[in-house]
Amino acid sequence: MIGRRPSLAVLWCAAVAVCGGCETSRIALGERFGYEKREQLVDRVADARDSQEAAKEQFTSALEAFSTLTEFDGGELERTYSRLERELARSEKRADAVRDRIASVRAVGGALFREWASELDQYRSAELRGVSEERLVQTRALYDDVVAAMDRAAAKMDPVLGAFRDQTLFLKHNLNARAIASLEGELGVLGREIGLLIDDMERSIAEADAFIAELGRDRVAGEATERSNDEATEGDRGR
Repeated sequence: MIGRRPSLAVLWCAAVAVCGGCETSRIALGERFGYEKREQLVDRVADARDSQEAAKEQFTSALEAFSTLTEFDGGELERTYSRLERELARSEKRADAVRDRIASVRAVGGALFREWASELDQYRSAELRGVSEERLVQTRALYDDVVAAMDRAAAKMDPVLGAFRDQTLFLKHNLNARAIASLEGELGVLGREIGLLIDDMERSIAEADAFIAELGRDRVAGEATERSNDEATEGDRGR
C-alpha cells in the first residue's frame, strides 16, 4: 500500500477484524488510525485492479479447459468434467471478488467526495477554495472513469459465467464424446465473449493504474508543500 507504515497496516487489519462488514465504520475507523480516505481510496482501487487481473487470468484458464474438450480422444470423461467444474467454481469466486472490490471502491469514493465537497465552504481564502474545488472536479472525473471502466468489465462477466454454467451442466448429464463434439460451435462464441471481457478488463486495469498514479503524485506534492510550510514556520520562529 502506498506510503503506509507497516505498524499502521497491522493496526488497520486488527481494526477491520473488530469492525466487521460495515463499510462506513471501517472507513471512519481507518481515519482514526491515520489512514485517510484518499489513501483508502487509492488502496481499494489497487485491490480492485488486482482482483480484475486475477479474474482475467482465471477466465482465460477456464476457456483453455473448455477448449481441451475439442481435442478429446476418449480418455477419462469424469476427470475432464471434474476439471471443468473446478474452473467454473474458481471463475465464479473471482467474479464475486471483483464485484466486492468495486463496491468497496464506491463506498470509500463516495465518502471522500462528500467530505471534500462539504469542506469547501470552510475556506476563508477564495483562491484556495477555487484550487481545491477544481482539483475535486478533476479527481472526481478520474474516479468516475475508473468506476465506469470497472462496471463495463464486470457486466461482461455474467454472460460468460452463464455460458460456462450451461456448458458444464450440459456435460454433467451428457458426458459422452458426441455431447462434447456438439459444444464446439459454442466454444467459438464463448471464446469471443471472453476476448471482449479481457479487453474491457485490461482497459479498466489501465484506468486504475492512471488513477493511482495521479493521486500518488497529488500526495507527494501535498507532503512536499507541508514540509515547506513547516520549514518556513520553523524559520520564522528562529528569527
